[in-house]
Amino acid sequence: MEYQFRRSLFNFIDEDRDDERSPIHISMGSNLQFSHAVPYSPTRMRKQMAPDPSPEPESPWTLSPLQTPSPSLLYHCIASLHRHEGHIYSIAVSKGVVFTGSDSNRIRAWRQPDGMERGYLKTSCGKVRAILAYGNTLFTAHKDHKIRVWNFTVSDGFRSKKISSLPRKSSFLLFPRTNTQQHRDCISCMAYYEAEGLLYTGSYDKTVKAWRVSDKKCVDSFVAHEDNINAILVNQDDGCVFTCSSDGSARIWRRLYRDNSHTLTMTLKFQPFPVHALALSSCFNNCFLYSGSSDGTINFWEKERMSYRFNHGGFLQGHRFAVLCLVAIEKLIFSGSEDTTIRIWRREEGSCYHECLAVLDGHRGPVRCLAACLEMEKIVLGFLVYSASLDQTFKVWRVKVLPGEKICFDYLDRSDSRTTKITEYETNPVLSPSWVEKKLQGNSFQ
Repeated sequence: MEYQFRRSLFNFIDEDRDDERSPIHISMGSNLQFSHAVPYSPTRMRKQMAPDPSPEPESPWTLSPLQTPSPSLLYHCIASLHRHEGHIYSIAVSKGVVFTGSDSNRIRAWRQPDGMERGYLKTSCGKVRAILAYGNTLFTAHKDHKIRVWNFTVSDGFRSKKISSLPRKSSFLLFPRTNTQQHRDCISCMAYYEAEGLLYTGSYDKTVKAWRVSDKKCVDSFVAHEDNINAILVNQDDGCVFTCSSDGSARIWRRLYRDNSHTLTMTLKFQPFPVHALALSSCFNNCFLYSGSSDGTINFWEKERMSYRFNHGGFLQGHRFAVLCLVAIEKLIFSGSEDTTIRIWRREEGSCYHECLAVLDGHRGPVRCLAACLEMEKIVLGFLVYSASLDQTFKVWRVKVLPGEKICFDYLDRSDSRTTKITEYETNPVLSPSWVEKKLQGNSFQ
C-alpha cells in the first residue's frame, strides 16, 4: 500500500499543481491550535506509519480522537457523490429527504441515509444559495433574489410541486418601480419561526425581511448590518432572531408583536473578523449561541437565565482557516471550515468546557455547508452528517457517540510523542489545485 502524505499549503502551491494526492485520515482530539509544525519529512513519516506485516481486516469505522480500545466517537463516510453542476451552496433535511442547492437550476433530492438520488426540482433560475425545509414545505432562494416555495411528498415516490414565489408577481405589476419587498442582492440565508409562520431571509443587501407564509406578504424589512448578512437563526422558544455579518458582528433582534417590526436588543462583537455562520444550542435550561468567523475560531455566548442577556463564554480553536458553517444538536457542535475539515465538538454538561471529539477530513476543498440529524441506535447516540464542499462533492457521514466515555488530554505536555505526531499530520491541509488557484487570485469562497 502506498501512503500519501499532507504537505503545507505553501509547498503545495510551489510544486506541481496537477498532483492529486489525498490526505491521510487522522483524527485529532485537541481543541488547541498548535503554533509550531514539525518539518515535513517523507522518510520519517513512512517509518512512523509503516503497516503491520499481518494487518487485521479493515473496518469502515474510524476511531476518534485516538486509536484506543474505548473511543468516545466513531465515524465513517457512507457515501461520496459528485455531480458536475458547479458548487453546492446549501443543504436541508426533512421527511427522510436531503436537498442540495448548487449553481445549477436543479435542486437535487437524496434519500436518507444512503444518499441515493430520489429526483430533482427544476427551476428557471439557478445558483441556489439558501435552502430551508419545514415539514413537507421547501423554501429555496435563487440568484434572481426571489424565494420559491415548494410542496413535496415521499409516500409513493418523490414528487414535488411549486406553490408560489416570494414576493408575489402581483406586487410587481401594481408597483413596478416602488416595490420594496424584493431583496436587491443575493439571499444568503433563511430561517423559519414555526409559532408565527414567519420566514426570515437575510441578504447581501444588508437587510432582513420577514414574510408571513400564510398570505405570502412581507410584513417587515429592516437594515440589520453594515455589510453582507451571512447567516440567520430564530429561537423557537421566544422568537428572537439572530443574524451575523461580514461586518464582524452578530446581532439579536426581538419582534414587536403589535406592528410586526423588529428592534435590536444586543450586538455581539468579540473579534474584528467577518462572521460566516451561526448555531443555537438549547438543552434543558441552557442556551448557547455559536459563531464561526474567518480567523478560524468559534466564539460562543451563554444566555443568562434571569436577564436573558448573552455573555461571552470563550472560543473554540482548532480550524486553521475560516469557519463557513455550523450545526448544533443538543451538546454537539459540527463545524465546517475553509481548511477542508469538519470538526465535532462536545460541550460538557453544566459548564462552558468544550472538547473536540473528531476531525473529519475527507474533502479536498472548503466545506461550504453542513446539515445533521439524530439517528438513535439503542443506547448509542448516532448522527447522520451531510457536508458539501467547493470541491463539488456531497458526502454523507455516520457518527456514533458511545455513552459514558470521557477523553482526557494533557494539553500542557507538548513534548508527548502522540501530540507530536498529530501536530505533524494535522497542521498542513491538502487542498485541491483548483481551489488553491482561486484563493491566490483572491476569489471569494462565498
